[in-house]
Amino acid sequence: MPTSAGSAPGSPNWIALSTPDPAASAAFYGALLAWELTPGGHFRLAGRTVAGALADSRTGRGTWTVSFRTADAAATAAAVERAGGYAGPGGLADPAGARFAVREPGEGPGLETVDAPGSLWWTQLYTPDVQAAKDFYRAVFAWDTHDLVLERGAVYTVVTPQGGGMENAHGGIMRPLDATPVGWLPYFAVANCDAAVTAAIENGGHVVHPPESQRGIGRQATLRDPFGAWFAVNARADA
Repeated sequence: MPTSAGSAPGSPNWIALSTPDPAASAAFYGALLAWELTPGGHFRLAGRTVAGALADSRTGRGTWTVSFRTADAAATAAAVERAGGYAGPGGLADPAGARFAVREPGEGPGLETVDAPGSLWWTQLYTPDVQAAKDFYRAVFAWDTHDLVLERGAVYTVVTPQGGGMENAHGGIMRPLDATPVGWLPYFAVANCDAAVTAAIENGGHVVHPPESQRGIGRQATLRDPFGAWFAVNARADA
């Protein structure tokens, strides 16, 4: 289930890490995903931009924010408010409090690599009310949603751009697992999930959900970086 490269309206086209210590975060993600931080605040993998970094010491904690493509940020913010979300200082949020952002084409370098080891592979929303989330994001981004029944009988909602079909799926929606907070979680592709988890631990990260294999998808784990930013890694089943 690869993420799109952000060319379709409403698809993920940027991710940014807010961190109280960009240098320390760069060391962590460098060890884990082979990223390098540029002076301009961009993470690069083999010379290609894969994420942004923002210095923010107000809370002492790190946070990942997912941005979605829009042709008109002001119009999207208005749509967020009409649908019952929040638009104002601090960005955008859905009715359950999950924060996200929007980005117009040409606003910065964009994601130059996706769906490859070390880059964004998937975006997942954890929310207490899946149907309410489906209604909200359909109103804001005109997303299509597709419900799948997983191995254990749980229903998982896959998100695609309007009319894009499952081959262009870029995210999913589900209820939180255990202590997983409400919010958008970026998934990064890795060559080996267990090795990535080991690297995270050795460099000050924490395991939230240990590696687990998902049939037809891959082996995944949910982690927190040294400053508490949540993310996940996935080694594809065909890798």
